[in-house]
Amino acid sequence: MIMPRSSVGIRMAAAVAILTVPPSTAFAHHSFAMFDNSREVVLEGSVTEYRWTNPHGRIVLTVVEKGQPVQYAIETPSPNDLSRAGWTSTSLKAGDRAKITIHPLRDGSKGGSLVRGVLPDGRTLSLAN
Repeated sequence: MIMPRSSVGIRMAAAVAILTVPPSTAFAHHSFAMFDNSREVVLEGSVTEYRWTNPHGRIVLTVVEKGQPVQYAIETPSPNDLSRAGWTSTSLKAGDRAKITIHPLRDGSKGGSLVRGVLPDGRTLSLAN
């Protein structure tokens, strides 16, 4: 089938536009080098936030340290990886008490990557295979 010139030009312009658009953040990914995988820290506190999102979820846990509330930002794997370990989108909710084990951030900031969690119902869910 022969296409009119204007149709070919429009298709070429669209293809060039698509190929020159910067990659979306969905393709962005970071290294886990910021976490100290040789150490585990156990945190007990109240869940402030639990996000079940791609590419990584997030738990914000408020822990009392020296009498003061401190928030820890905990990165989780993708919902797909979490679900394989038994987690669900409703495993935690704001206000729940939880015991979360993390690989802490190397720079000493209040956060880390999820290793395992003891949920309010007493179940322990681990990411270890």
